[in-house]
Amino acid sequence: MNHKVDIYLEEGCGRCSLYRTPECKVHTWQEELKLLRKIVLDCGLQEEYKWSQPCYTYKNGNILLVTAFKEYATIAFFKGSLLKDSHDILTAPGENSQAVRQARFTNVKDIIKIEPILKSYIYEALEVEKSGLKVTFKKNPEPLPEELEGKFSELPEFKSAFEALTPGRKRGYILHFSQPKQSKTRESRIEKNIERILNGKGFHDR
Repeated sequence: MNHKVDIYLEEGCGRCSLYRTPECKVHTWQEELKLLRKIVLDCGLQEEYKWSQPCYTYKNGNILLVTAFKEYATIAFFKGSLLKDSHDILTAPGENSQAVRQARFTNVKDIIKIEPILKSYIYEALEVEKSGLKVTFKKNPEPLPEELEGKFSELPEFKSAFEALTPGRKRGYILHFSQPKQSKTRESRIEKNIERILNGKGFHDR
């Protein structure tokens, strides 16, 4: 067990202004998170603390996260799209998510009910990591909007930051920027997200 995860459960993740308050989402799902943590540790994974949340690994390879959102607590598998999901309990966190899959919970009873199934998924994810399997990402199947290419020419550092994003984050931005019919609106969307991209954040990241 990692002491930083104990602090996370006591104080919250620290990623928003609700840190160390009763309203923090970590406190909302306290019992669910503790049970999910126990289940994962029972499966023999290494407990670490990354990106301000509990992360579970095998030989430095990231297997899953146990974390809280406003609406639910979740186990998020990094290579979830490679799991069979024969019990249909996994959900993609976003429409453009190509790899991560989540098992979401809103009460302890639901976790207890499928604990053996959940453990089988964790063991399967572990075997996926041991085998060296990797998710094949689609490489920007959508064309870049002209306005984005223009901004790349204007700000080389912005282009470098965009290219350094994960495939899913890049695709999310491309879809968001391309959606408006008017060029002026597309340019406005790009301008509003330049700082986020320079900071390495995805469109849905807080």
